[in-house]
Amino acid sequence: MSTTTSTSTPRQKPSKAKIIVWVLLAVVVAAVTIPILIARANSTPAVPEGQGQVVRENSRVLSKAPNEQAVLVEFLDYECESCRAAYPFIEDLRAEYADTVTFVHRYFPLPGHRNSMNAALAVEAAAQQGQYEAMYQRMYETQAEWGESAEDQSAVFRGFAEDMGLDMAAFDAAVADPATEERIKLDVADGEALGVGGTPTFYLDGEVLNPESLEGFRDAVESAATD
Repeated sequence: MSTTTSTSTPRQKPSKAKIIVWVLLAVVVAAVTIPILIARANSTPAVPEGQGQVVRENSRVLSKAPNEQAVLVEFLDYECESCRAAYPFIEDLRAEYADTVTFVHRYFPLPGHRNSMNAALAVEAAAQQGQYEAMYQRMYETQAEWGESAEDQSAVFRGFAEDMGLDMAAFDAAVADPATEERIKLDVADGEALGVGGTPTFYLDGEVLNPESLEGFRDAVESAATD
């Protein structure tokens, strides 16, 4: 997978307060999303309960560790504020454990977010041109500008693709292709079968990661990365 660096404004490290907010928001999101996920069950591919896969062969690998000791998987939503708050922390971990931890993303757009599927479609279309990382970063770095909008932000996402110099005919075709949405929905189906109830949800070496603090999160990753 491409690991092209985004040319957007450099990330700022989250404050301690923002980190705490992320943890609390993740708990709240999980509590309020489960009923919504049940309502959308008929719209996703069928994956029997308990048989969801944490990682598939076509899962988007954000970065592959050359000396892999652990795999951290994140089910995410590009319009989710908790995911955006977690983003700098995860990027710091990715830099710190680049040699030993592989980072994988699974799409999990929440139905309560007007543009979460549109954002996922744009990211997947960019990924098909080797620009997954750049588009993923652009989404979180700009989320405050388009997130929680009641209007369709597809044109904004298309503008991101143009800024990246992507082949726009191919990008538009990928966004419009039903197979692209089905690709995203398969991630959703896996998440639902696994019991994912909100975003961000993390799996470390196939086991759900539920630390009580970010220090605990980092410790778990470090332990897995050095075993």
